Amino acid sequence: MGDDVYSVPGIRLGVAAAGIKYPGRNDLLVIALPEGGSCAGLFTRNAFCAAPVHVAKQHMGAEAPRYLLINSGNANAGTGDQGLLDAQRSCAALAEVTGCKAAQVLPFSTGVIGENLPVDCIEQALPKAIESLDEASWEAAAVAIMTTDTRPKVVSRQFDLAGESITVTGIAKGSGMIRPDMATMLAYLATDLAVDVSLLQQCLRDAVQPSFNSITVDGDTSTNDACMLLASGKAGVELVSDADSEAYRKLSQTVTDVCMSLAREIVRDGEGATKLVEVLVESATSEHEARSVAYTIAHSPLVKTALFASDPNWGRILAAVGRAGLEDLAIDQVEIWLDDVCIVRNGGRAADYTEAAGQQVMDRAEFTIGVKLGRGQAAARILTCDLSYDYVKINAEYRT
Repeated sequence: MGDDVYSVPGIRLGVAAAGIKYPGRNDLLVIALPEGGSCAGLFTRNAFCAAPVHVAKQHMGAEAPRYLLINSGNANAGTGDQGLLDAQRSCAALAEVTGCKAAQVLPFSTGVIGENLPVDCIEQALPKAIESLDEASWEAAAVAIMTTDTRPKVVSRQFDLAGESITVTGIAKGSGMIRPDMATMLAYLATDLAVDVSLLQQCLRDAVQPSFNSITVDGDTSTNDACMLLASGKAGVELVSDADSEAYRKLSQTVTDVCMSLAREIVRDGEGATKLVEVLVESATSEHEARSVAYTIAHSPLVKTALFASDPNWGRILAAVGRAGLEDLAIDQVEIWLDDVCIVRNGGRAADYTEAAGQQVMDRAEFTIGVKLGRGQAAARILTCDLSYDYVKINAEYRT
């Protein structure tokens, strides 16, 4: 299917320039879901979650969503009661333009934390966003939600079901403040299938764990994380309501594939990143243990700066494994690899390891750090990137 982006029948997207942070740039997105469609969502577990997160969760519990309203340039987080009022006012403004209920609008924001949302700008731009609603606007939508991203992230897949071609298309934004604790910075996926709401939620939850919940750029979980999965019901096949059905199996596989691809693009586009690195931890006693070791490696500033320098300073990886908090770790059972090059075995440097072999792997733009703990059958994969000069520069100058 290459890089084709497929429209999702029944899902329309419209963008506009509200001037929230940068004049003349599209920074407002409206996604319209047809009546009778279903919507699932996962949100950040950060205790300081943003006002739109609170409002979106409340609205999802009250009404069937018809519109998603997303702005970039301002997170509306850390804004107290005023932030809640601003999020609710934004929903009311879209409801007035479209004729739906305010509770049928789900708000989302991304950008600078701690500044009040310029609702007047949003209200003025809404008519243009509504006027531009179109099923073919996925790529424009992906651009509108960007902040420090260097490029839009769009993934589209199709599969056959009962003689019909079913579509799953998704967009995401995220480049920094990425260690999701449910999803990613912002992600929106849609399918034209009709899907039971509870099953749609299960599908999203299962897709998020190995994808958005298994990546890290810098170890920071955003206040605004949200991941939404919409089902328009326009495919012309019967409602998917059985988790054991072929329809659900194909949908789940495809949604997971789209999420995995989007998550990979987020890490590849990490702020200042020059390397995409998979950390694979095997033969652990539990998945939790494997993930703990993987994240310890992925979050180590010493490991990440060595990745940036293409320096096979394997002692930093060894030290990270050793401080990951595993009880009774038998170090003589541990193996550490760079792709197919074993660097640590039997408690020290592998006898056949050479610096030249390690250097050859570290010079690659993408590779795997493998750890075999030798104490169980569980495994986990985490995607991460390096820590470069540009990461510091981007975040030091973020508000200037």
